[in-house]
Amino acid sequence: MPSSPRNETVNIRENLGLHCLVWDNNEIPTGTAFLLVHGLASNARVWSGVASRLVELGHFVVAVDQRCHGRSAKPDSCFDVTCFAEDLELLIGTLDLNNVVVVGQSWGANVVVELAYRAPNSVRGIVAIDGGTIQLRRHYRDWDDCAAQLAPPELSGTMFSQFESAFRLAHPNWPEEGIIGTMENMELLHDGTVRPWLKRDHHMKILKGLWEHNPEPLFSQTEAPVLFLPAATPPGDQSGGWASDKHAEVKRAVALLRRARVSWFHDADHDLHAQYPLRVAQELHSEVTEGIFS
Repeated sequence: MPSSPRNETVNIRENLGLHCLVWDNNEIPTGTAFLLVHGLASNARVWSGVASRLVELGHFVVAVDQRCHGRSAKPDSCFDVTCFAEDLELLIGTLDLNNVVVVGQSWGANVVVELAYRAPNSVRGIVAIDGGTIQLRRHYRDWDDCAAQLAPPELSGTMFSQFESAFRLAHPNWPEEGIIGTMENMELLHDGTVRPWLKRDHHMKILKGLWEHNPEPLFSQTEAPVLFLPAATPPGDQSGGWASDKHAEVKRAVALLRRARVSWFHDADHDLHAQYPLRVAQELHSEVTEGIFS
């Protein structure tokens, strides 16, 4: 089995260090370098299942806590998607990740789409896991309405045991590594309660940056190949127009991109990389060995 990842803080700007988990199994990798980018209010550890399997297949893997998340620096400025894409470009350069495939989930997928458009020489290809085509203004014309509907629940002060039990009950088919990784979204305090690593005001500013972001015009100007791994609506889901819009958005993106492929995950949660790490890793490996990234 691969060794546990090492923790590394990478200073990409003055006073801006990004916490990374690096999986390399203490060997010289023979495969592709992957940079794994989490979604809003998530963290690098949620990629553990995918990363460990990629390392088993010979790849070098880095997962990053984006600014304001996890154990990375938490500056009180620059919250639009472009800022986060620029952070990734600097991280790739600082770590000398040549020919890297960048994988983003949800909001993080929109960030890597922006990265591929702005810094085409930095990436070999990108993967968008249940994101990358998100256009919140299609659903919320007014920012105040978006903020009211999508504001995060108040979790600070919740007992860790209560939080964990509720999450396990809601996700009975998740592997243990996905559960543990998701628990890392929270800082465990001395009294046994939790609080999100992502401050609420930062969460809302990043959400507004996503609301303002429209990735669709970027696709026709993006040279890198793109793999979409979206979650199909599970049985009984009441998302209504969101599900049909997702299919339409992905279809438009594929039509606009020079090279793209889609693999739908059925009966999948939004965090399908935590739910199905083996399948995600296998899809990534396949695409770099004989698919669109080969």
